[in-house]
Amino acid sequence: MLTLQPVNALERVRSALGESIRVKEQLLESCASEIARAAEEVLATFRRDRKVLLFGNGGSASDAAHIAAEWVGRYAGERIALPAIALTANASELTAVANDYGYERVFARAVEAHGVAGDLAIALSTSGNSPNVLAGVEAARTRGIFTVGLTGKGGGQLAGAVDVAVRVPSDETPRIQEAHIAIGHALCEVVDDAYRDGGEGSA
Repeated sequence: MLTLQPVNALERVRSALGESIRVKEQLLESCASEIARAAEEVLATFRRDRKVLLFGNGGSASDAAHIAAEWVGRYAGERIALPAIALTANASELTAVANDYGYERVFARAVEAHGVAGDLAIALSTSGNSPNVLAGVEAARTRGIFTVGLTGKGGGQLAGAVDVAVRVPSDETPRIQEAHIAIGHALCEVVDDAYRDGGEGSA
């Protein structure tokens, strides 16, 4: 029979939340300008009637879908629907490409299918070294798509491959993913501010 170890739940909760707060405070100090630059590029993309493509693996795939849903649906206030696609959302497409071309090509192939010049791609990878994410970024840049990378402290190869890199100052995957959603929400808030009261986001 499995024997569970004694756990101090309150101590663990305080530790996890405290570390999450610390990481976000450091993110604010070290990466606010990069996040703002990414937000400006996202807004410029929507203003010229282009779309945002988002992709990542595992928890990052869920984060990509979450952020895309905020733009297609509603974040905090009423505004027009905005074009954003999570490239992990179509299971048939994803598994067909993985089966026929290999998992490393799933995002590159999807970018080739859905992306056009003037779009923007947001690539999420806590390590910055996921081969399929890097291939997706390469495909995006080849097609004239502006690229944003959300990654962890070291940045990995992704940080050097994108136009704007946001390196969350942590080596812990859960803390990095929590910060990625906070970054995604910050992007959404900038967009919502521009489109407030039904505006079209014009300068």
